[in-house]
Amino acid sequence: MTDKTKETNTVRLVGKIRGEKTFSHEMYGEGFYTIKLEVPRLSDSTDMLPITVSERLMVNIDLYPGQYVIIEGQLRSYNRYVGNSNRLILTIFAKDIYVPEEEELSEVLKKPNEIFLDGYICKKPIYRTTPFGREITDVLVAVNRAYNKSDYIPCIAWGRNARFCENMIVGDHIKLWGRIQSREYQKKYPSGEIETKVAFEVSVSKLEYIENDNNRLETYELEG
Repeated sequence: MTDKTKETNTVRLVGKIRGEKTFSHEMYGEGFYTIKLEVPRLSDSTDMLPITVSERLMVNIDLYPGQYVIIEGQLRSYNRYVGNSNRLILTIFAKDIYVPEEEELSEVLKKPNEIFLDGYICKKPIYRTTPFGREITDVLVAVNRAYNKSDYIPCIAWGRNARFCENMIVGDHIKLWGRIQSREYQKKYPSGEIETKVAFEVSVSKLEYIENDNNRLETYELEG
């Protein structure tokens, strides 16, 4: 990922296309499509991530199932009204997409999933522990972008980072690095029906808390 200091939201992914691209929407005469990208983790598992791609990026590239691509862009959010409530939907908005050369594929796959965010805590963090005693804090980060818009990104901090984030308050300014992950969960309805759904979030590996005190900028770096 290049020059993170000039961007508040940068994503770089390397993965394999799964399934055919599908039409998503049109804006100002420009068509957008959705593809699913299978991104490997350092373990044997993978993350299946949604990518939004402009038709203009696909003029000279043929995207087909099984093809490896490199995506550079931003993680964006929008609200979708479902039933009687709003749902926060996440997608990776591609600003560039290209096919890696065969000889460089093994090298780029060493870091297949990177994200950097510079934003503000917009909801009180929630600290919890897993049944195995692992510490987790859920953090919702608002990241500003052009035209007075903001993206609301759910993040998960672990261990030492989780304990630190537990005490943060709404409005705190943070920078964080990590990866985007997909996670299956089950939702049980009053009828007793159980539906398996997929959530997307940022798993934090490193963060900086930025404190502005009398115009003095201090950073506190933590790594998980």
